[in-house]
Amino acid sequence: GGGGSGGGGATLAGDVKAATSKAESEGAADGADCDDDYFESYARLQIHEDMLGDKVRTDGYRDAITANKSLFQGKVVLDVGCGTGILSMFAARAGARVVLGIDASDIIKEARKIVAHNGLSDTVQLHQTTLEKFSLPPPFEKVDIIISEWMGYFLLYESMLPTVLIARDRFLAPDGMLLPSVLDMQITASSHNRLGFWEDVYGFSMVPIVERARGEASVEVVPAETLLSAPSRFKLLDIRTITDQQLDFTSPFQIEITTSETLHCLVVHFDTFFDLEDKGGTVSSFSTGAASTPTHWKQTVLYLRKPVGVKAGDVVRGSIGGVRAPEYRRGYLISVSWRLNDGAEDSQLFHLK
Repeated sequence: GGGGSGGGGATLAGDVKAATSKAESEGAADGADCDDDYFESYARLQIHEDMLGDKVRTDGYRDAITANKSLFQGKVVLDVGCGTGILSMFAARAGARVVLGIDASDIIKEARKIVAHNGLSDTVQLHQTTLEKFSLPPPFEKVDIIISEWMGYFLLYESMLPTVLIARDRFLAPDGMLLPSVLDMQITASSHNRLGFWEDVYGFSMVPIVERARGEASVEVVPAETLLSAPSRFKLLDIRTITDQQLDFTSPFQIEITTSETLHCLVVHFDTFFDLEDKGGTVSSFSTGAASTPTHWKQTVLYLRKPVGVKAGDVVRGSIGGVRAPEYRRGYLISVSWRLNDGAEDSQLFHLK
């Protein structure tokens, strides 16, 4: 990614437009290549070990499914991007009549063996295909429940949510359920400064590299003690109703500073909700915030070009936007405009790819 852009919102919009036309004129990799690389990456076992070993994630799904066994009893379930089949097997154990798992990656060959090894082949049917090419096998016309672990860094990185929305619109029964059902994106102020590393590297200053680093959204675990504010929600995604177009967005935010320190970065995380209350079920959730147990999603850190001293009671306000990156459509461009109290506005563009 390049360095952050200066100026106000108009300049920022210009930068996004320029990045888009540059990618198009250079003949960026087409969608098929992008998908091939993406699905191939999920054939590797390490990535599944990382996800399955993330207890916050996996317990969150297991608990939501097992706490709502009565809602899974005798139901038809669709698992979008099933990977090793863990969510499909949770659903089968909870009493689903049939679970249809879909994954375009070769990991599904191992998943079939895992399902058989656990004696669940009669309930769990796995299909190696993309959701876009998938049709429900007879006699099924609709499914009762869609489960999927589609979230990426900055929640939306990898752009798997559009696929879940296609599944919802094509296959979910009118009174069907989605797990997870609601997610919210939150932003927090922090004094965390990993970029300070470049100031003295074995006695050499490597500060010239910092400008480039500031143009990249950094995925890392932010120490809880560096947080300078409570998190502030800037986007709520109700998976039952949201549309694909709403996944490119700009939202206002406002953060109240609680600790006097230097503001070095803005930190983005998401909270995940499994809300089946309207069906007579439970509500449960997990957070990927810096104040919670770390997950494989970590947090997305946006380093400010102009760190600034802040004190309790100060207010940081502005807007944050996300659009799918033109040069890699599973990536995201993140834009931030912000000001401290009534100070001057600054804007930056960050690449997440």
